[in-house]
Amino acid sequence: MRAATDRRRRALPWAVLALWIAVLALAAPFAGKLGDIEENGAIDYLPASADSTQVAMLQQELPGGEATELVLVYQRDGKLTGADQAVADAQVAEIAAAHELTARPRAVESTDGTTLMYPVSTTEPGGDEELRNAFVEDVRAAVSGEDGMSVQVGGPGALQTDMEEVFATIDGTLMIATALVVTILLILTYRSPFLWLIPLVGVAAAALTSRALIYALVEGFGMDLTVSGQTVGVMTVLVFGAGTDYALLIVARYREELRRIERPYEAMLAALRGCGPAVLASSGTVAAGLLCLLAADLNSSSGLGPVGAIGVLCALVAMLTLLPALLVLLGRRVFWPLIPEYGVEAAPRRSLFAAMGGSAGRRPVAVLVSGVVLLGAMAMGAFNLPGNLRQEDSFTSQPESVAAMEILADAYPERGSQPIAVLAPTDEADRALNTARSTDGVATAERGRTGDNGWSELKVFAKDAPETPGETATIERLRDALDGSYVGGPSAQQVDLEHTNARDRLIVMPLLLAAVLLILILLLRSLVAPLMLVGAVVLVWASVMGLGGLLFEPVFGFAGVDPSIPLLSFVFLVALGVDYGIFLMHRMREEALTGAEPRDAALTALRTTGGVIASAGVVLAATFMVLLVLPLVMLREFGFLVAVGVLLDTFLVRTYLVTSASMLLKRRVWWPGPLSKDPSGASGASGTSGMSSEGERPARPGDSRAPEPAGRG
Repeated sequence: MRAATDRRRRALPWAVLALWIAVLALAAPFAGKLGDIEENGAIDYLPASADSTQVAMLQQELPGGEATELVLVYQRDGKLTGADQAVADAQVAEIAAAHELTARPRAVESTDGTTLMYPVSTTEPGGDEELRNAFVEDVRAAVSGEDGMSVQVGGPGALQTDMEEVFATIDGTLMIATALVVTILLILTYRSPFLWLIPLVGVAAAALTSRALIYALVEGFGMDLTVSGQTVGVMTVLVFGAGTDYALLIVARYREELRRIERPYEAMLAALRGCGPAVLASSGTVAAGLLCLLAADLNSSSGLGPVGAIGVLCALVAMLTLLPALLVLLGRRVFWPLIPEYGVEAAPRRSLFAAMGGSAGRRPVAVLVSGVVLLGAMAMGAFNLPGNLRQEDSFTSQPESVAAMEILADAYPERGSQPIAVLAPTDEADRALNTARSTDGVATAERGRTGDNGWSELKVFAKDAPETPGETATIERLRDALDGSYVGGPSAQQVDLEHTNARDRLIVMPLLLAAVLLILILLLRSLVAPLMLVGAVVLVWASVMGLGGLLFEPVFGFAGVDPSIPLLSFVFLVALGVDYGIFLMHRMREEALTGAEPRDAALTALRTTGGVIASAGVVLAATFMVLLVLPLVMLREFGFLVAVGVLLDTFLVRTYLVTSASMLLKRRVWWPGPLSKDPSGASGASGTSGMSSEGERPARPGDSRAPEPAGRG
């Protein structure tokens, strides 16, 4: 019987490996097609209920479909000459002859005579992104400056083309950079020429599987899910960061079990019984937190929720199956040169986290108050956050479309350079046109296309530059005056994005807090401990937002904050911060279940989990820091806030504040559960807990029963 059991156990890792090879072979072709379903157009980010979304949808039904709007900008430092205008007219005529434009472009000269603006509109590409991009490139190839005259192609169509060009480079750049960062950190952590490769294989398999699964859900099962380059980029970082974290915890526990269990297979079973529940709980918390984004009205935010959750769950499955199978098959030698020997305890050494815990234990009140005051002071910097990020400020390096918009803003301060689109019922179009022309802040308005769908398009130009407070006020006045019509266009889309993000924050943030609290209450069987953990991560979020206010504009030169940043950073920091809190509090609860006094339980939990969780925190922060290499301000802001927040949570909040608060609260931290009542009840409860990290193994004197820091041999 024992021989048959041994054969089955030896065969199981091979079966798991064979299954993963089959899964990856099946998934690889679909993973490569994920880019085909990415939607990076403005309409794909907007809420379905917004005016600007309705305008974009109705424009697609007008003759020719969706219009591509460009602006050709000719400029000379001195005044333009007659020869300059002749060159510009000839180039514009060439474009008009080669393409089907909605109207002959007419030159608009600036008052100082330095600039000529030619609005160009066409429905030739329709809603086809490739055709639109080809049209923009054709126009750019057809224009050129001569003898000191410069020419730039701007407008919404050009800006969208430049934006998509950036998104096309995100995926590959992010994958390579993230893999490189994780590789370096794993090598430094494990100090082994081989061991680092095993977690990397696991997270790579998870990343490929998640990409294929998302493609299959959208294309194969028709799931209504917005997938953008930005969403996929964040998911990639999350898979590598979370997956590596889970690997660090499992490998550290497996290394410990190999010292007391001879056979790798049985040691791995003990390791998974020990840390598996905490890993499951933490990944479940992150996934549940991300799924709260489904309540967001903004398409880009609601799409990120399930995409991120799929990535986290794929990372979890890979780390609980593929990683253990590879480690068992390779045996102890995978840890070379720091091979854990059976029956030989690791050499004791002074723990940094024991020293940190000791300092918190000596003065818990001073430590807690000082930490809260420090984070509160940092949070005050949020009052210095710059305003909302404008489209032209979204890039870290200036593309041609943004350069054109800046020239237009300087040369035509008395009027807007991009149209505000108004869709009015055809039988009300004339009245709407007159109303628009008489609206305060409107420079000009003209009638555009009329469709068979009963709607007509009006083009309205504001007196103020795009995305300025003056133009925003004009858009609001138009919406108030034009009852029954829709007001849209690029600037109106930004207004709707701001309003929708504000609405989403009011709904998603409380929902996320309620979901996380419920999970923690069920996991820790307490009310006080979950409230403490959630309060701590909310304080971390507030402090990093304050840090952003102190650094974004003065140091990094960011001209604004993307409206989605407060919500997305809140979701990720709360979910990931609580994730680490679970590991600490779960271990603290385990110590309490064995009868340890509250102070000893807190110090033991910090000492025994500190090293490995610190390694995990550094890896996760480093993966989000990778977003700083991307050329989009929004992703740089998001990556910075999450990375710094994770580091604050790892080295300040969890180490000092949570530990000192637990010491001060004593057994009340487990109220109203049985652990809050008396030590004898706690001891008796240990046999009923499903969360003991050692399964059924009883405590032994001097047995720390926890993962040692990942770098120890």
